[in-house]
Amino acid sequence: MAINYIPLDKAKHGALKVAPRTDFSFAAKTHLAAATIREYAQLSGTMPVVFIKDPNTSNVHSVAMLGLEQGNNLFWDGESWLAPHVPLNIQRYPFDIRPDGDKLGVYIDENSELFGDEGDALFTEEGEPSEALKARQQFLADLANSEVQNQRFIKELQANDLLEEIQIRVRYSSGQVRNVTGILTVNEKTLLDLPDDKVLAMHKAGFLGACYSAMLSLGQLNRLVELSNKTDNPIQSLQIVPAEQPEGQKAEDATPA
Repeated sequence: MAINYIPLDKAKHGALKVAPRTDFSFAAKTHLAAATIREYAQLSGTMPVVFIKDPNTSNVHSVAMLGLEQGNNLFWDGESWLAPHVPLNIQRYPFDIRPDGDKLGVYIDENSELFGDEGDALFTEEGEPSEALKARQQFLADLANSEVQNQRFIKELQANDLLEEIQIRVRYSSGQVRNVTGILTVNEKTLLDLPDDKVLAMHKAGFLGACYSAMLSLGQLNRLVELSNKTDNPIQSLQIVPAEQPEGQKAEDATPA
């Protein structure tokens, strides 16, 4: 059933409970997961962290690459998550935090099987948020704050012309070759050429480490090749090529479940 987020309403959901999440099947078709600066270091040892531009707003976002094809998450094999870290924007499910009027509000996926008569109550008998819900609210608030910091980081990258477009040329064992385009990463040469005062400012802001985490994470493209060998369409090799090469398939934004 399709995911459908609605505002959490005490009057409507007062008796609702949430069961513990036992798997990540809801993310089986998520090939890009929003990533925030607070988790770059953890993600970089497991999966590529890149930047993409929203075609509707031109805003740039950072994402973890879970696969190279839309609708295909290589880190979920149907039974277990094949990495030590799960992106926070996947961990938050079946909750979300979204604008609700002039403030941010908690949303839930009304179609999630995790909501029902079993598990932790969302509200107390007095109608107040339960301890379980408070923990979720804090997680979501931290995630929202991290995204604010993330956008500050991305604006700093743009202001210093540190983002460059790349594409990934994928060669499958079947002989098929395709390019994945629309991907941005940190330009190492431009970063090294920054004036000392700007480097120091980025370091003090916590942005310099994030730059190197993002760059180093591209080595995890090999992890995607390895995981693809367990599928029906294994990848033989891939390489990063100049963005001016003939356009292939764009890396499209995919809001995680």
